[in-house]
Amino acid sequence: MGQTPTADDLRNRLVDEILQDVRLTADVERVMRTVHREAFLPGIDLPEAYADQAVSIKDNPLGGPLPLSCASVPSVVGMMLSQLDVRQGDDILEIGAGTGYNAALLAELTGDNGHVTSIDIDSDVALHARTMLDRAGYQQVHVMERDGLLGAPENAPYDRMLAAVGLWDVPAAWWEQLGEGGRLVLPLRWRGQTRSVALTRHGDSLVSEGMELCGFVPIIGQDGEKTTTLNTDDTIRVIHDEDQAVDAGTLGNSLSNTTGIEVMSEQRIGGEESFDGVWLRATATDDRVCRLQVTPDAMTQELVLRPALPVRSPVLIDGDSLAYLIVRREGVDPQRPHRLGAAAYGPHAEKLAQDFIAHIEAWGAARTAVPRLTITPAKSDMTVGPGHVISKPESRLTLTY
Repeated sequence: MGQTPTADDLRNRLVDEILQDVRLTADVERVMRTVHREAFLPGIDLPEAYADQAVSIKDNPLGGPLPLSCASVPSVVGMMLSQLDVRQGDDILEIGAGTGYNAALLAELTGDNGHVTSIDIDSDVALHARTMLDRAGYQQVHVMERDGLLGAPENAPYDRMLAAVGLWDVPAAWWEQLGEGGRLVLPLRWRGQTRSVALTRHGDSLVSEGMELCGFVPIIGQDGEKTTTLNTDDTIRVIHDEDQAVDAGTLGNSLSNTTGIEVMSEQRIGGEESFDGVWLRATATDDRVCRLQVTPDAMTQELVLRPALPVRSPVLIDGDSLAYLIVRREGVDPQRPHRLGAAAYGPHAEKLAQDFIAHIEAWGAARTAVPRLTITPAKSDMTVGPGHVISKPESRLTLTY
């Protein structure tokens, strides 16, 4: 009978597992092997504390499907900290205190000459983080109850800013708090998908240094993303930005009164190969991209042709018609047995399906390419050159491949 693994064993085993799929900097690997995650999760047993999964610490008081606060998935934590590229002596602002674990990692990264400020809008969450940090020996971290959208100007300017909550827009207040040449890493949502984007400030521009797929609890106070239900049972929904017109009535009629068509592309994928880049590629040219969400009940009743991922698939919406991503297994190529395509409904189904196929083929020509994202303040008159522009109330996004 083997010995029960210790916390150190489990922590090192977790980091070893993360390194198989995520590229961590040497410093991030070191601090993830150093900081005790279980110290920030009282009442959670060791195996759960060192599983690569999120742990909720406070449920949503409004009864929503997502918790108000949680300990993020460790592999995502490591990925975002590697994007942040903290240096010794940096002044850091963390938006979303969570359990305090992330702030402890940041404190280790910035060292004795740096400073970490961690803020959260919820008093219970801020108190939890403060208590756990004190117990773990990180009294130097400054924890405050603050609205994350306003930041913490009293300790600015910051060399690094990290958002541990999902943002739909870049708050205007943050521009005054990030120093020139500073780096901001945030989970940013546009056109229904979320990417952890690393941005460096150059004057009045934030320019991306890379982006990775992720998902986060949304920040309180931003409501530019809308949900529209397409049927009376609320089993088929579209999540879209406020500038996108989605008519539930006409789209619902198209789904219930027309037969869906399938059009397949030439692009094939292996069983473990990601195809999320199709969505990202489409957002860089097409303002019709949204997110389709189909519940298991809708699948059981066969209300629609099965989307690639029922809970989150890209969809093009144009008036009374829609087309979304599908994956079909074909045995022609054993290395890449799955083929990507589009299912479409409505009077213009064929045209919309072909438009979607064009996005798939564009992705297929350069599968690992990511766009350059440049963000400027909405009030700024500066232009950033060619690219596809998505305007939000407080910022302007420009995507260029």
